[in-house]
Amino acid sequence: MNRRLIYDLAAGDFINRREDALFLGPPGTGKSHLAQGHRPGRHPAGPSRKSIARPTSLLEEIIDASVEGTRKERMADLASVPLLIVDDLGMRKLPPSAAEDLLELVMRRYERASTLFTSNRPVEDWGKLFGDAAAVAALLDRLLHHGHVLKCGPRSWRTRPQENLHQQEAKE
Repeated sequence: MNRRLIYDLAAGDFINRREDALFLGPPGTGKSHLAQGHRPGRHPAGPSRKSIARPTSLLEEIIDASVEGTRKERMADLASVPLLIVDDLGMRKLPPSAAEDLLELVMRRYERASTLFTSNRPVEDWGKLFGDAAAVAALLDRLLHHGHVLKCGPRSWRTRPQENLHQQEAKE
């Protein structure tokens, strides 16, 4: 992993600059840990609020707000959070409107607030994942314009202690 980028992102200055981040890598490589471990309020210049959401829950909230007639207000609330973390994109099947809904949210936040996505899927697969290549291209265009990409991996941290134990047993 790019340690310098990790330290730069942990300092929280990207939030003050209203930049975005994308953490990519296989499961268990520390994406969610790094994303959720950031505490914007601990830095004197950092914002005091962040919101963490799973993509399916976030999209269900947007769909429910549409049905209830409160979509505009809900999107405004989501757009105003200084740091929105969308964690584990691609782990579950997404609703048909996912690409359009996330694009709208990213467009509302673009250059106004920071958005951080974590995903175990490479961005090249997002068109298939969402089923809307044009919306995904527009979403990624905005995310990456002032964005930071952190590639995590290559192996899961969860399996490393077991590997070390097995290596020690083999030596004995």
